[in-house]
Amino acid sequence: MSDRPPHPAHEPPRAVRDLSDGVEDQLVPITALDPLQIKSFDDLVTAMGRTAFSGRSLGEACDVLTEMTLDPECLIVATFSGAMTVAKMGLVIVRMIEAGMIHAIVSTGALMAHGLSEAVGLTHYKANPNVPDEVLFQKGYNRVYDTLEMEKNLNTIDAFVRAELDQLDPNVPWSSEMICRQLGKALAAMGDSPGILRSAYLHNVPVYVPAFTDSEMGLDVAVWKLRQIHAQHGRDPNFDPFKHAAPPAYNPFLDLLSYAKLIGTKKKLGIFTIGGGVPRNWAQQVGPFYDIVGHRLGVEVTHPRFQYGVRICPEPVHWGGLSGCTYSEGVSWGKFVPPNEGGRYAEVYADATVAWPLIVRAVLERLEKRRSKTAEVK
Repeated sequence: MSDRPPHPAHEPPRAVRDLSDGVEDQLVPITALDPLQIKSFDDLVTAMGRTAFSGRSLGEACDVLTEMTLDPECLIVATFSGAMTVAKMGLVIVRMIEAGMIHAIVSTGALMAHGLSEAVGLTHYKANPNVPDEVLFQKGYNRVYDTLEMEKNLNTIDAFVRAELDQLDPNVPWSSEMICRQLGKALAAMGDSPGILRSAYLHNVPVYVPAFTDSEMGLDVAVWKLRQIHAQHGRDPNFDPFKHAAPPAYNPFLDLLSYAKLIGTKKKLGIFTIGGGVPRNWAQQVGPFYDIVGHRLGVEVTHPRFQYGVRICPEPVHWGGLSGCTYSEGVSWGKFVPPNEGGRYAEVYADATVAWPLIVRAVLERLEKRRSKTAEVK
């Protein structure tokens, strides 16, 4: 008897696949984007949402941001990292605040400090790629990729911040929220020039800077204190400020507890994130904070989770950093509501300076259309 395998002709016939056409499975069709049919930013982003790849993600982000903005039960936290104000995205944040897309801000201090340059009328410039960085240093031109922040700008901001710190009670512990609110109040008193802290103050939007000392603004506060100590030593030119250094009355836990209290004021939570870093993680860890307080103290507390989320960041997930962390991973930490329980999220892997303005402009148009329809009904 032969031990050779049977000839393929002797094999039983394979079952023929039952090919589906997608309709019976209720698949969502995608459609071609026709530039000639685009009449507005809303049209463009909506059409992109019916395509594929990052275009579809951008359209989905617009839908989620619209939904959370229109949800009266939702508190929206916006987190910002990266040099977004140097990149001239500050007014995008201002318009979001004015439109009710942001109820609280968690940011890097650098982003707020560079935003102050804009708010008081100072200028950022394009960097000349032919000028060496050592030459830029000598001129006091601080380079942020392809843009320059003037050291003179930062000195002007220091004088502005110093004047406002003088208005605060040095015997009462400070927080980043308190300092940002004071700066916003001063900007509002100066006039109607738009700025992030000014708009946040006028719309009662708290601004938290969890890594406060990692910023020009934090350094301004430290120098303010050192200047006081220097004055106490008669402004001796041989004075060593670091030998006699003392910290200002600053307590970051005031921010943590203030933010945690704010989170409990609404039934639902939404988060809008540019980049990642400390602002994103600090804002998202409020759910685990509530959880461990309840567990370790043995008390009954709510367990807040973000139900909506929009994230714009080019960081890929496989590097393992927080900037690229998916909302799905956040579910495992108790930070987000699972999608099968009502969570709705959109993640756009793109440069924020490209995708962010498109999304916000489209949502603004949608909100305006809604207001117009409501007015017509009335």
